[in-house]
Amino acid sequence: MTHSFEAFWSWLQLHPNCLLQVATPEAVLYDDDAFHWYVGTDQANRVVQQILGKRLASEILIDGERVAYVQEMGESRQGEHVFEAVAETPAARLAVYTFVVSHGFDGEGDGDGELKPHGIGGSVH
Repeated sequence: MTHSFEAFWSWLQLHPNCLLQVATPEAVLYDDDAFHWYVGTDQANRVVQQILGKRLASEILIDGERVAYVQEMGESRQGEHVFEAVAETPAARLAVYTFVVSHGFDGEGDGDGELKPHGIGGSVH
């Protein structure tokens, strides 16, 4: 299943503590009990950050303009759902960002199309 980057990013911002891993071809951030995740914007950039206490421990800047779509790869292991943000060129398709989340893209809402947050300030489900 594929999603627009905007729809995926909006959903991911409601599920920051459901993140297990975020990766680029050059770097990987892994979940740890000592960190909490921030998924949002920092000036003009989209960012995924790991915060330790009140200090920034690590971050990945996300170039949303580069992403053509996000492909849901399904569950790789129990409780690990993989999403690949894909960039397309005339010569190739490349997963420029990979997100591993504790559940699939559920599009949950209250019936009027509005997504409800969970995993923010609470436990991961």
